[in-house]
Amino acid sequence: MKVVKSLLLGTAAGLIAVGGAQAADLPVKAKAVEYVKICTLYGAGFYYIPGSDTCIKLGGYLRAEVALNSGGNYSASYNNVFAANNRLTNYYSMRAREDLNIDTRTSTEYGVVRTYFDAVFTWTTGNYVGTGSGTGATQYSGTLGLNAAGTGLVGSGSGNVNGTDGNLSGGALGVYYAFIQFAGFTMGKAVSQFDAPWINYPGNNFDQLVGGSGTTNGVTQFTYTADFGQGVTAAFSAQDQTQVFQTAIWNTAGMSTTGVLGGAYGSNDLGGSRSPDLVAMVRVDQAWGLFQASVAAHDNHVGYYGASETTGHPEDKWGWAVQLALQIKNIPTGAGDLINISGVYTDGASRYNFQELAATSYSMFGGSGGAYQSIGFAGVSDAVFAPGGGLELTKTYGFRGAYTHNWSPYWNTALYGAWAAVNYSGTAKSLICGSASFATLTGTCNPDFNIGQVGVITRWTPVKNLTFSADFTYSHLDQKYSGVITTPALTSVAKPAATYELKDQDTYSMLIRAQRNW
Repeated sequence: MKVVKSLLLGTAAGLIAVGGAQAADLPVKAKAVEYVKICTLYGAGFYYIPGSDTCIKLGGYLRAEVALNSGGNYSASYNNVFAANNRLTNYYSMRAREDLNIDTRTSTEYGVVRTYFDAVFTWTTGNYVGTGSGTGATQYSGTLGLNAAGTGLVGSGSGNVNGTDGNLSGGALGVYYAFIQFAGFTMGKAVSQFDAPWINYPGNNFDQLVGGSGTTNGVTQFTYTADFGQGVTAAFSAQDQTQVFQTAIWNTAGMSTTGVLGGAYGSNDLGGSRSPDLVAMVRVDQAWGLFQASVAAHDNHVGYYGASETTGHPEDKWGWAVQLALQIKNIPTGAGDLINISGVYTDGASRYNFQELAATSYSMFGGSGGAYQSIGFAGVSDAVFAPGGGLELTKTYGFRGAYTHNWSPYWNTALYGAWAAVNYSGTAKSLICGSASFATLTGTCNPDFNIGQVGVITRWTPVKNLTFSADFTYSHLDQKYSGVITTPALTSVAKPAATYELKDQDTYSMLIRAQRNW
């Protein structure tokens, strides 16, 4: 804004000088120069838009990073070629991104009218997948558009170095947030009211932390927030469920062995949108930290049992989720140190545990002593059904948290971790394990699983608003299958038709990032 101010003043001065030279014989009264004025009503960085009583603030960041052994920037090798553990697997992925946000505020008789817009311009390296041609041909994911990891619309409104993103191949433009706030109402695309204030990032840069909700990319909503004073607020919200709060509703009639080993227990049979998710939140935010309780109701609505409406359909079932979050500040280990923790339980609303950037399918390969290779596979759903039957809701629970310690004004380190469990009902297990897709399984069939993650990140900020960070994450997939399974060729990941041992799997990943906020 200082550069803009200087340009405005220089231009104005030049115009005055030229005007004086051309009108030497005809004196006229010069107009007063209209300076850009600082707006102190809403904090640092705001200026009055010339000729109006609206204040504006521009902000953003530029980010450059490389992720090692990841499923894109910055996630883990949980599925697809990223977890194939062969020559199609990327050893690294690189990204550059520019974020721009625009914040405007105007005082009115009804309170402050605020608009907020946040967009990103991103370039990300892609990867190659098998085409199944039989000649070993591969195809670059940049020609396929967005990959399975998400929408690519990412970030945090503050440009916080903790916030990261989903996965894009090639260049892309994305919109994080676009909303209006007026008289306690929030209308548009913003962070879900269900989320903890740190969204997906209690202390990490790692994108796929499970154990709670997180709408880094924002979600369209209509919300009313009541402020009771003393740091106590409550919010009531109707938010779009289709964008980020649905996983899958599997019709087990569509199961196949190759699909199962990819982490999908049938065809995804989601129907059209019928009801938004209904969310309520209460928060106490004070000097010692904060406490928040959130609850959500989620309508599970599917299409049909078969190819047409004449085949019938299961009735809708409402799922729900509840989350508790706690932040503790001013702990005795050092100035600025803090602890962020949260826990969640869901029933038919799994995205409130496996947040929008987290993986919902797992297909990880490793070595094996008694078979061709080993595989660990698992899948997350909101519900499961078979033709003629009703919805069997999927239950999940989990937690995540982090402890951040400031070594000095320039260095800090955070230890973080997360864990989540997925439990299918007895009926759902019977539908899944009774499928012909498991006919070649010799051993135990159980689609329940746990996923655990632990990591450490260190940040160095040598000058204000410039941060370098290194984030290391270890993940463990605890799947409940045992024995061996024989499968047809898995062409997209170049795996042959063979017998695979069913085993738990581990993976490691690391992100090195430079970010300049402005």
